[in-house]
Amino acid sequence: MKEYLFLFRGGDGSTLQKSSEAWQAHMQKWMSWMGGLAEQGSLVSAQPLNTDGKQIMGTKKLVTDGPFMEGKEMVGGYLMCKASSYDDAVEIAKGCPILDFEDGKVEVRQIQEMTM
Repeated sequence: MKEYLFLFRGGDGSTLQKSSEAWQAHMQKWMSWMGGLAEQGSLVSAQPLNTDGKQIMGTKKLVTDGPFMEGKEMVGGYLMCKASSYDDAVEIAKGCPILDFEDGKVEVRQIQEMTM
């Protein structure tokens, strides 16, 4: 089994947050999806990310506030899972509740194994 990183973009839930029932139902979808992955032994870790942050750039190590970009492009969270192949990881990602939103995206990246 290889490890894969899912980066979640878009899927602004601000309209859902206006209704506590709709928000709770959406969050239950996340808990069910991740719970199923945990039961299968596929879930490694997952967390949402705050909207604020810092960026450090270049040889001068310039620190700026950020990220500042459109909400649909900002990484809102991540999940790491185990899958037997890229295709299997993509199939797992297709169940992600962020895809309930028209602008929801899941970027699937394989974790490269490093040899020392």
